[in-house]
Amino acid sequence: MRETKSSGTERDEARRRKARILLVEKEARAAAMICGPLEDHGHTVQVASSSGEALLALSEGGIDLVLTDIVAGDLNGNVLVEQIHERARSLPVVMVTAVRDIGVVIDSMRRGACDYLLKPFDRDQLLSTVERALDHGHFLEESQAYQQTLEQMVLARTEMLRHALEDLEHSYDVMLEALGDALDLKDSETEGHSKRVTAYAIALARAMSIPPAEIKVIARGAFLHDIGKMAIPDGILRKSGLLSEEEKELMREHCMRGYFVLRKIPFLTGAAEIVFCHQEHFDGNGYPNRLLGEEIPIGARIFAVADALDAITSDRPYRRARSFDEAREEILRCSGTQFDPAAVEVFMKIPTQIWQQLRSEVGSENTWLSPFDTAEAPRKAKP
Repeated sequence: MRETKSSGTERDEARRRKARILLVEKEARAAAMICGPLEDHGHTVQVASSSGEALLALSEGGIDLVLTDIVAGDLNGNVLVEQIHERARSLPVVMVTAVRDIGVVIDSMRRGACDYLLKPFDRDQLLSTVERALDHGHFLEESQAYQQTLEQMVLARTEMLRHALEDLEHSYDVMLEALGDALDLKDSETEGHSKRVTAYAIALARAMSIPPAEIKVIARGAFLHDIGKMAIPDGILRKSGLLSEEEKELMREHCMRGYFVLRKIPFLTGAAEIVFCHQEHFDGNGYPNRLLGEEIPIGARIFAVADALDAITSDRPYRRARSFDEAREEILRCSGTQFDPAAVEVFMKIPTQIWQQLRSEVGSENTWLSPFDTAEAPRKAKP
């Protein structure tokens, strides 16, 4: 430990002996009186007789310390200090003055000076003030370097955390996709419905300028909207004929059942609200809570249009699929009753070919990657 301390002391002494000092002094005699002791002590002194010369010397670099008189030739010394401090905050500046006014000293410190030297002064006062200022400058340099290193570490750790969260989110979505596939296996009559309605909802949400983060929530809610049907008996779920009133009531419970499953998962809280409200109607005649208008979450209102589009254009046990043009007419007819007029208005501006192309892409194993890939999946569907 002693050897290390000694080595550190020797390095400090070597640094001090090699310091390059800029002296701003317009009087040649006064400059000579200051340069002599400093050069004898091993420092290199460069003299500037004006602020212009001083700033030029600073721009060339390599200066470790500035000594400036309160009157720096063509410029007030305090103004020069301020300019130096703006250019190099860690460069120590010592004011040299014969003015014994504490207000002047305070003003110098406020503008960036680290110390001051009152005239007249002896050799020891000059050297000790210079060494103290050099120590201060060295400390500032180390602090600045540490701060930069710390900022770089924070940025690196933040980037690592961002990637980790993205990987975690991707894992969640893979799990959810598997859950949706399991639902398709249970309800084979609507196979592919969850992916198609998700793609439609994403496309419509983007056309309505919904923020990307909210689109992701809508995508998850749309994909999992029927997850509550996992709890519905197969006899009811796969029944080809009309359901009895009792069976209808049981089927309607899938909204609530799905909500209670998803709300327990923190990152699916928003999606759970869409699942709970996806059968609500804009005019208040839906279920389970008969919500009216904007009481229904925007994601659920967008989903309702997307869901109807897929339901009308898909085969069902009780009817054949109808065309996309017929689906557009039906959705427009129900604007203001079943559907949000604002969502319908945007929907009607999207060409039929876009919806047809999107359905085709969703059904292709070569192009469909994930129902949650909101950056890629709906890109071609943007009008």
